[in-house]
Amino acid sequence: MLYLDHAATSPVRPEALESMRPFLTGVFGNPSSHHTVGEAAASALEDARARVARVLGMRKGDVIFTAGGTEANNLAVKGVMLASDRRHLVVSPIEHESILESAAYLERFHSITVSRVPVDAGGRITPEALAAVLRDDTALVSLGHANNEIGTVQDVAALASVAHAADAVLHVDAVQTAGWLPLTGLDADAISVAGHKLGAPKGIGALAVRGRIPLEPLLHGGGQERGRRSGTENVAGAVALATALELADVESDAVAKAVGERTRAFIGGVLASVPAAALTGDAVDRLPGTASFTFTGVSGEAVLLELERRGVVSSSGSACAAGSDEPSHVLIACGIAPEVAQSSVRFTFDRRALPAEAPAQLAALVADAVRAVSGHDSSSTRTTHAPPP
Repeated sequence: MLYLDHAATSPVRPEALESMRPFLTGVFGNPSSHHTVGEAAASALEDARARVARVLGMRKGDVIFTAGGTEANNLAVKGVMLASDRRHLVVSPIEHESILESAAYLERFHSITVSRVPVDAGGRITPEALAAVLRDDTALVSLGHANNEIGTVQDVAALASVAHAADAVLHVDAVQTAGWLPLTGLDADAISVAGHKLGAPKGIGALAVRGRIPLEPLLHGGGQERGRRSGTENVAGAVALATALELADVESDAVAKAVGERTRAFIGGVLASVPAAALTGDAVDRLPGTASFTFTGVSGEAVLLELERRGVVSSSGSACAAGSDEPSHVLIACGIAPEVAQSSVRFTFDRRALPAEAPAQLAALVADAVRAVSGHDSSSTRTTHAPPP
């Protein structure tokens, strides 16, 4: 089987697994306990916090460990808005559901006004479009560094300049870019990351928020995480997150180059061999390991099932829209017709680059699968290409 759904989740790195093992067994204490066992756990937690902060370009005290990217995004959007006297929030229509649903909640229950800055056909937000929706009472701009469905990467530094000119806080959802692209130099005030996208286990993430920014906690109780996120901390998970994040950051330049080359070759092969295929997202400014297509006139779900039968696992978009058969809100926002949006298939690659021959083999297999489900391939009952190595 060839697993090509790494934007949904990736396997745990051996190094991350080994780093967390001591904190599940010998050093198992509660970091809030005032004895030697608890203090050992607290020391490991603070070391992990400092390591995460360095990769994100933040201070150690800015880092709040969470249960993942969804909680980190909820805390950023709700926490900043509920702590602010300003009543205006800006998001884009292509954001992850954790941002969009947080904005909708604030609209319904806290009378927050939400503006949705439009994107172009490639999913890009221009500084001019952002400036047009900002107001004197804008408290927060919350945007993704890169989109989890189409892979488009935003020019965060340029958008930060616009947001800060309006005295607004900028939150960046970097769940998809952590470990692929540099996160320092974004000029963001808050950054979300999730462990299971970069080689740490599911159930651990972080939100880094600069200390000058007021933040209303969502979880109340024992006052952990400097009062910003109560609950006994996942020490083992935090150590694993720090380990995976550091390793991915060190590797990022070489990995992005190698994986990007193979992904571009695969994209070219699919577009050349499947007349109905169209690449979604920006053709240039995109995540190195993301290739997302629509196949007009073909069911995306049928293509997925046919590919899995042939040994390739991929997806139709975000794994977080569980059970939904609605067309992707991301593709709709990019101006793609609903019936075309429902033909989408997303391939997201591992950090290990495929062999040089694999992109062409995989593109041929995709072409076969599309022909099979569109009724043009009489050999659809047999596998014509083995999955690439």
